[in-house]
Amino acid sequence: MKKLILIAIMLFSITTVLQAQSIRFGVKAGANFANQNGDTPPEFESKESITSYHAGLLAEVKLFDSFAIQPELLYSTQGATYKDAVEEFKNELGYLSIPVLAKFYLSKSLSLELGPQASFLLSEKNDFDVEDAETFEFGVVGGLGLNITKNLFVQARYGLGLTEASKNADIKNSTIQLSAGIMF
Repeated sequence: MKKLILIAIMLFSITTVLQAQSIRFGVKAGANFANQNGDTPPEFESKESITSYHAGLLAEVKLFDSFAIQPELLYSTQGATYKDAVEEFKNELGYLSIPVLAKFYLSKSLSLELGPQASFLLSEKNDFDVEDAETFEFGVVGGLGLNITKNLFVQARYGLGLTEASKNADIKNSTIQLSAGIMF
């Protein structure tokens, strides 16, 4: 009998928490300022960041007044420009990125966002016919979000790859993202 009462209390608690959740969906897009950290391949003298883009869908699952979980599904381009003595070579990688962020509201409109990100390589464009990118990347992201209105928001975020982006070089992606979006 005690187990039955305990199970009933647990189910009631879970149901109450689930009903209290607020789920909102949205879209976002923005600019990436991407680079690759690590050893520059020996045939290149230097590397520079590239400016690219990201776009996708997101959901915000509000668990408490000051805490939410925000999974996202983004197409994001990253990479770098490499230079040798004669010319420049751009390496641009297109990923399907899936960040899952813990969103801590510091006020009604400002939030701190932190979490892991899994990325799957969809495309690789480069000027030097070397297709050596890893097909999976794991990283962490963190940043700030600002709700301008109930439905409009902006975000600034830094993403750091923890796994190597290339099979032939010790490099990892890093990206600064500036986004704007709409929640429905």
